[in-house]
Parts: sequence; C-alpha cells; structure tokens
Amino acid sequence: MSAKNLSDYLIAFFIIICLNFLLPRTMPGDPLAAIYGEEALLSLTPELKRDLAAQFGLDKPFFEQFLFYLLSLLKGNLGYSYHYEVPVSELLLRAAPWTMLLIGSALIVSTVLGYVLGLESGWQRGNSADKGLLTGLMFLSGFPDFFVGIILLLLFGVSLGLFPISGALTPYMGLTGWSLIKDVLWHLLLPLTSLVIAEVSAIFLLVRSTAVTVLGEPFILTAKAKGIRKRHIKFRHVGKNSLLPLFTRTGIRVGHMITGALFVEIVFAYPGIGLLIYNSVMARDYPVLQGVFFLVAVAVIVCNLAVDLLYRTIDPRVR
Repeated sequence: MSAKNLSDYLIAFFIIICLNFLLPRTMPGDPLAAIYGEEALLSLTPELKRDLAAQFGLDKPFFEQFLFYLLSLLKGNLGYSYHYEVPVSELLLRAAPWTMLLIGSALIVSTVLGYVLGLESGWQRGNSADKGLLTGLMFLSGFPDFFVGIILLLLFGVSLGLFPISGALTPYMGLTGWSLIKDVLWHLLLPLTSLVIAEVSAIFLLVRSTAVTVLGEPFILTAKAKGIRKRHIKFRHVGKNSLLPLFTRTGIRVGHMITGALFVEIVFAYPGIGLLIYNSVMARDYPVLQGVFFLVAVAVIVCNLAVDLLYRTIDPRVR
C-alpha cells in the first residue's frame, strides 16, 4: 500500500475522532446536556455536574479538552452510560462480539452463495437456470433486510415455533461445549438468514456480470481453442477473474451489512450493537451513541484497509 493510501485512512480516522469530539460541544446549550440529555441533568446536583464537567474536561480550554479527549481514547475511556450505569467501553465489549458473529457469518455465507450462483448463472447465461436465478434473486433484492427478518420471525418463530424469537442464548440453561455452540447457532439462524437474503442478490449480480464479461475476453477464446476442459476454464479463468471486483466491494458491503445488522438485531432482540443503539436512543443515553458511532466508523475503516492490503496479494497487477 502506498503512503498516500495510508495517509487517506489516517486522515479519515482523525476526522472521525474530531467529529466525535465536536458534535456534543457544537450543539446548542450545555455540553453536558448534549452528552447526557436534559432529562438526566435535571436529577443531578450542582456538585455532581461540576464533577462530570471535570471528568470530561469541560472546565478546561477548548484545546485542552481535545487533548483530554485523545488521552481518554488512548486509555479506552469512551465515557460513562448513565442509563446502564457502567462504562461505555464495557457495554461495547459485551455487544460487539454478537454483532461481529452475525456480520461475519452473513458476510461469509452471502459471499460464497452469491459467488457460486453468480458464476454458474454467468456460465449458463441465457438458459432457463440463468433466467430463474436472475428473476428470483432480483425479486428478493426488493425487500429490505428488516422486512425479511419480520417475515421469518412471524413464520418460523411465531407461527411454526421452530426457532427462538429473541436473544442469542437460551437463558438460565448453563450450557457448555457443543450444546452451547448449537444453542448459539439456533438463535443465530433467523437473523443470519435475513441478512444473507438481503445481501446475496447484489453479490450474485456483480459476479454474474463479471463472469459474462470475462467469457468474452480473448484469453477465454484462446483457452477454448486449445481444447482446455470447460471445468478448468470455468473455475481457473472465469471464476478467478470474477473474484477481483467482489473483493473490491467488500469494504463497502461491510458498511452496508453493519447498517442492516443493526435493524435485524432490533427485530430479533439480538443482543448486539443494534439493540444497544435502540435501547440507548429510547433512554437518550448519548455517551453510548457516541461510543457506537466511533466503533462502527473505525470498523468500516479497518475493513476497507484490510481489503486494500489483500487486493495487492490477489491481483499482482496492482503491485
């Protein structure tokens, strides 16, 4: 990766830090009211307000406040939740693994499924299988992830009772080992399916379009003229070249999937970042919302950085 690309990511990261610092302080009124909300401040004594102002460095000049904020970030201090009465970083550490499990599983399953279907559809372009896949996945792409989640919840959770309708674990069971893994996967399946259905069509269309384009390239015609087996051409030539745009869009997809996962978690009461955001909005717990904004923004930047680094390995032409 060039120094310019790395500097772009560092600039984006610095902008995120600045925004997270400035937003509560640029809102009208008392910065503490922007951080904790007017309702919370009504119950605070003047002494406690002074202590909170000192805790956030709000009693210092603006530049010193920024330095104080940077030092707090380096220490992992993202503030204190007055609703949950615990540090924000502790809340994020509880919720983030569940969201990472959901998004990571959906990313892998939707990528593999969309790639396989897209490659097969592009290879058999114009026949009945291609038309059926194209029609079906285009139809599914019209439904947002949270709507798919509601349908799955009502059908398989409420009506048929095949899957749990909320949570990520069966409470008070004390499960361990393989029983714990099965229980987690059982709770994960419906939210995961919602995200996969919403994401797979975009991957399918991208891979199919790339495969159709690659099939018209001269090197494919040369390979066919040499008598190379169709299976070899399909996977080694068409399939490999169809992976490149898929990796390019992975960073963008991660950001989109994070947004989708937040809504899906609310639908299924899945104890991830999305449910934490919903509860914090309802309680107007602004420190938690600030911490979530910072965490999600950093996660998107890190994913895009990882894609840039991997792309140099996948496509030697970039080097």
